[in-house]
Amino acid sequence: MTDRLKLGVNGAAGRMGQRVVALASGDDALKVVAAYEWAGSSKLGQDAGELAGVGTLHVPVVAEIGEHVDVIIDFSTPDGCMTILKQCAARSIPLVVATTGLTAAQKVLVEEAAQTTAILMAPSMSLAVNIAMKLVADAGQALKDHSTGVDVEIIERHHRYKEDAPSGTALKFGEIVAREMGQDKQVHGREGRTGQRPRNEIGYHALRVGDNVGEHTIVFGLLGETLEVAVKGQSRDSYAAGALTAAKFLATKAPGLYSMADALGL
Repeated sequence: MTDRLKLGVNGAAGRMGQRVVALASGDDALKVVAAYEWAGSSKLGQDAGELAGVGTLHVPVVAEIGEHVDVIIDFSTPDGCMTILKQCAARSIPLVVATTGLTAAQKVLVEEAAQTTAILMAPSMSLAVNIAMKLVADAGQALKDHSTGVDVEIIERHHRYKEDAPSGTALKFGEIVAREMGQDKQVHGREGRTGQRPRNEIGYHALRVGDNVGEHTIVFGLLGETLEVAVKGQSRDSYAAGALTAAKFLATKAPGLYSMADALGL
């Protein structure tokens, strides 16, 4: 067996970080060698494997990069992402940015860091979501000149703990629709007498319910018929597995900004 990639996980004590550690610990191509959390975390010093429920890995949670790593997966917060981004750029360590909710200014910092190290940034690590994005692009291209017009609405559901809305994935679906079909107006929910729906509009609807790990439905409304592209996550493992795929892809890449479409060959 070839040497395993040395993996670091930022946000290792969080829900997604724990699943990344758990799945990586059972992957023969990877070895979890580092786990990171913010400097004020109560989990500092605890073993990442024990936190993830897979037994002792002898990998304590720390606040800064110490041991050499081949690639890092970031499932944290926007601020946490910026902290690890700066360290990765300084050390030329490839970074998978799976954290969502970054501001426009923070995304610019990611792009700047990609000049010195390989970075893969995506609103979703899910294989199914990324295939759905390709399907939405194909549908938008086919429908852009439809004679009666096409109304596009994006509905997303996530767990009650999610802090950003709409989700980064929903916004990415909207970007794809706008690119292919030309809509230049966004509406987030509707209330009152809104008047007739304009054709240049994309409607977003964000639901926050229970422990839902993520659902997205893109509705193309035509006169007399409707096309829907829907993708539903049943567990966080789909996102964790996708992040591991991204890490394996990114570890040997030259500096630059990559996407999940690159990692999945889409």
